[in-house]
Amino acid sequence: MVVGLLPVAFLVTWDDPVREATSSPRRDGPRRAGPPPGAPRPEVVPRSGWNADEEMVRERASALHGVRSVFIHHTNQPNDYDCSDVPRLLRTLEKDHIQRGWDDLGYNFIVDRCGKIYEGRAGGLARSVEGAHTKGFNAHTIGIAAVGTFREGQAVPEPMLDSIAAVAAWKLERGSDPAGRTTLTSSSDASRFDKGRKARLDVISGHVDAYTTDCPGPALYGKLGEIRKKTQKLRERAGDRQPRPSKTEAHGAGRSGSRDR
Repeated sequence: MVVGLLPVAFLVTWDDPVREATSSPRRDGPRRAGPPPGAPRPEVVPRSGWNADEEMVRERASALHGVRSVFIHHTNQPNDYDCSDVPRLLRTLEKDHIQRGWDDLGYNFIVDRCGKIYEGRAGGLARSVEGAHTKGFNAHTIGIAAVGTFREGQAVPEPMLDSIAAVAAWKLERGSDPAGRTTLTSSSDASRFDKGRKARLDVISGHVDAYTTDCPGPALYGKLGEIRKKTQKLRERAGDRQPRPSKTEAHGAGRSGSRDR
């Protein structure tokens, strides 16, 4: 159990952001509620619960009109943290992401090893908002980050997997198949797919599927199948059994407040 935090330079390693052409800046996204959820909202600690620095936020994110895919990440921090230290870890992430030009914390949600879920980028509780988590594929997707580093052979706590699935089940638009695939259009040449190219990806994917990185780490990546099954069960329990009527198409044009990672 860790009482204090390791130096930030050791804790945090990130890919540099790519700033793309954006639409006109908008300080606040639309306030209306988004589409109905595919499953009930799990318990989520709001930003006020981890004392996010709202004065530091540069621009509010734009709303998404339906979440068509989920990207799983890790925060690349040590695994032996005390869950009571997670709010401080999140404040470190927020500061670092904003300093790197992402306007706010890049991930939409963060899950710790105890299974606690935290609101990341502002606005994600009342609606779905565009994050800064996956270069080329931030539009129509959300990013869920697991606190820790998941190298080959490392254990991934079951409560963490359950909570990742709960967020995915809640946020994916109705009719999505958590075990299926979707077509997304890249908005960045820095991704694995040239700008404008259509990419066929899993509805629940790892960061590595869209960008050259080892995130979310081989151990967590190896659990994506289990996360998909858990998500599917939660959706079925909520009565969302209908397959999508047509191939999902998501266009990745960025907006203010949603800088690519």
